[in-house]
Amino acid sequence: MKATHLTLISHALTDAQRLGHFHSDADEIRLSQRHPLVLPDGAIGLAGPELRTSQTAAMLGLQVAVEHALRDCDFGVWKGVALKALQRDEPALVQAWLTDPRSTPHGGESIVDVCQRVAHWLDGFTAPGHWVAVTHPMIIRAAMMHVLQCPLSAFHRIDVQPLSQLQLGHYGAWRVSLTSAD
Repeated sequence: MKATHLTLISHALTDAQRLGHFHSDADEIRLSQRHPLVLPDGAIGLAGPELRTSQTAAMLGLQVAVEHALRDCDFGVWKGVALKALQRDEPALVQAWLTDPRSTPHGGESIVDVCQRVAHWLDGFTAPGHWVAVTHPMIIRAAMMHVLQCPLSAFHRIDVQPLSQLQLGHYGAWRVSLTSAD
């Protein structure tokens, strides 16, 4: 059995992230003069279906196939809304979303829904080779929690910065792979 290596990369910075807004489907990345990531030779590319993931992949020089399981959380009516505005206008709803992983005050997906979607995808993804997937902070959190078998209460305790990488390896079971800077 050959090993599967999967590097999940968070999309590049967007104005929504910079301004503290929930993403909308058409958000674009802020163009960067540098992209410090070095991708493995022969890596097979995947990306979520949103513009920000395909733009990040292109910036990295990565050809990708769209993988819908890597799409961002559906934030329903909160798409594009500033978190500070919601905290001011609807603090109970924000608190429910932050503390109850089954909560969907925005009418979209719950944290539980996102985590189950990512876990299901990871459990079925064992194609050998080195894969690089450009996706979203919430998807990377969900993948990390699934592999490490963390409780759902840990979800909002993981910060995923733009262009962050989570490296996973699979040989019988998924493992987090920490790498050195060579």
